[in-house]
This record gives sequence, C-alpha cells and structure tokens, in this order.
Amino acid sequence: MEPLVGRSAIVTGGGTGIGRGVAVALAREGVKVAVCGRTGDTLQETVRAISETEGEGFAFRADVSKADDVTRLVDAVIERWGTVDILVNNAGIGGGDYIHQHDIEAWDRILAVNLRGPFLMARAVLPTMRRQRAGHIINISSEAGIEYYKGSGAYGVSKHALNALGEYIQRENQEFGIHVNTICPGMVVTEMTADNSDLIHEKSLYPDDIADLVLWLVSRRSNVKIGKPILIQTMENPWRM
Repeated sequence: MEPLVGRSAIVTGGGTGIGRGVAVALAREGVKVAVCGRTGDTLQETVRAISETEGEGFAFRADVSKADDVTRLVDAVIERWGTVDILVNNAGIGGGDYIHQHDIEAWDRILAVNLRGPFLMARAVLPTMRRQRAGHIINISSEAGIEYYKGSGAYGVSKHALNALGEYIQRENQEFGIHVNTICPGMVVTEMTADNSDLIHEKSLYPDDIADLVLWLVSRRSNVKIGKPILIQTMENPWRM
C-alpha cells in the first residue's frame, strides 16, 4: 500500500452522495481535495467535513460538461498544489426512457454530464499526469453500465460509454504510469435515492462503501493494475419485490 499523504485530488460532483464520501475519505488519508459541482452550498458542506478530518480542501463551482469550466478548475488546482495526482469522475445525472420516445434535450444533457464531462476532465489532467509519469483516474459508472435495463435510455448508454472511455484512457496512458479504473456500483443510498419507498436501506450500498474501494484502488503499488470495470453490489436485493 502506497501512502497518500500530500497527494492532490479533484472529485467532481463532490457536494453530495458518493462524491462527498470519496472526498472526505481521501482527505482523511492526507490527500488535498478539490471538490467541484454546480451547487455552492453543498460543496461548502463537503469542505467543512474535510476540515473536520484536519484535511485540506476547497470548493470550486463548475459544470463539467463545459470546457471552459473544466479548464478553470484544473488550472486552479495546479496553481494551488502544483499538480493533480488523482481525478475522481463522479459527477453524473440520471434520466432515461425507451429510445423510440426519448426526449432529445434530456438525451443530450445526460450524455453531456455523464460522458462529455469525464472526457473533458481526463483530457485536462492527462498532460500533467503524463509529464509526472504517474496518476490515477477513477470513473464512477453504474451497474447500468454493465447490464442493459429497458427504458434506461441515455443514462444506461452514457455509463456503457464511460466504461469504454476508461479502457481507452488506460491503454493510451499505461506506459506513462497512469492507472484508470471504473467502478460500477449497484444501488447506493444518497440524497437522490433515500426517499424511494421501494428501496431497503439496510440492504443497499452507502457512499462509504464506494469510498473504501476508491481508497484501495489509489493506494496499490504502482506496478499493480486492476483491469475491467469493477462491479460492487450488495448480497441481498435492495428492492422491495
């Protein structure tokens, strides 16, 4: 296990849910964490949680689907900490429908956040990671990126494509010491899902479960490669039948 103290990270969608859990877990291990998202209040709550671990972090409002926002974010992190060692592409939105009746604007927006966003973020940090010949990129995908659920529309397509994007980035950058992993969680209890009456919380995943996996991945020895999208689920069905 390699120490994480002193490394710098960006966690997109870091204001709530999985993003907040990952950001706080990284900070607890000594990583300096920039959290980005579109809602300033929730980002500040994450920064406060980071400070309670005696960690270092800052919030940056940005829409990862916009190239200018991504550039400003990465420039700000490099100006503050000199580099980016870890990128966690967690920002994502839900939504879908049967393809033949899918709303076009919804399709474009979901693909913009869930696929264009990780592409823009990776594109922005890779030159720095390649120069330093080290780095980790973690993509938070979904079980819906492995299975094919009817009616999941743009969400399912975006997650399948995100898995492929991660594999392309890994193969193009492995010789530079860059690790790319994609995590595909099953049902996670977050602010977005907690009120679903059909979800059994005690049989579901929680953000800390995903954060633990992220920590394990980014602390492996540099010569260790973990391939293929990683499916993390619960043993029991979290849905009421």
